[in-house]
Amino acid sequence: MAIGNNPPAKVGERIPVANFASISAVGRSIERFLSASFSNDQPLGPVGPNTVARLVRTEDFDPANLGLLARPFLSVFIYRVDFNKTTRAGWSAVGSLDGRSHLPLDLHFLVTAWANDSESELRILGRCMQALETTPILSGPLLLSFGDFAPNESVQLVLEEVSTEAVMRMFDSLPTDYKLSVPYIARVVRLDSRTVSPSPTVLTVVSGTTPSAAP
Repeated sequence: MAIGNNPPAKVGERIPVANFASISAVGRSIERFLSASFSNDQPLGPVGPNTVARLVRTEDFDPANLGLLARPFLSVFIYRVDFNKTTRAGWSAVGSLDGRSHLPLDLHFLVTAWANDSESELRILGRCMQALETTPILSGPLLLSFGDFAPNESVQLVLEEVSTEAVMRMFDSLPTDYKLSVPYIARVVRLDSRTVSPSPTVLTVVSGTTPSAAP
């Protein structure tokens, strides 16, 4: 994502930039994109049951809640939100110039297949990874509009290098047994302030002093 491409705005003006709902919008956009990919090419074949993607939370891993979800499906679980270390300094510099706050974020998520047999789960995971590798960037109409994304904004979906041990530790804190899962990152998801803050009033300016003559 390019830095500093938003148009200038006046103090107090509301501007069309990514708002606080952009995190939710990206999660739902991933869910919608994967469901559409499954619809175009069903992982279990044309005669098998239709597979969909579902954005889930921790409580949804409870066996009682999982039983309410019709299999097969792919869960998208955002387990961590962190600032993007590469672009944070750059966006802070932009904010000092345009009077807006800019917080670039990474969304860490797991995709997990749920079906009635191991082969079906592997097919679902394979189709998911194929779709994300073919279309690794969500932009324009692929991003849901309620996030108020700027026309030039995009979110990249990439595999994350996480050890099997770390993934298994995640499942230790979830109300379900370990399932084969693949970790991804959605980056960069930006949160911008809705209005421009005025520059601080400068009360005193000291430009320098005149050196006195030597005695």
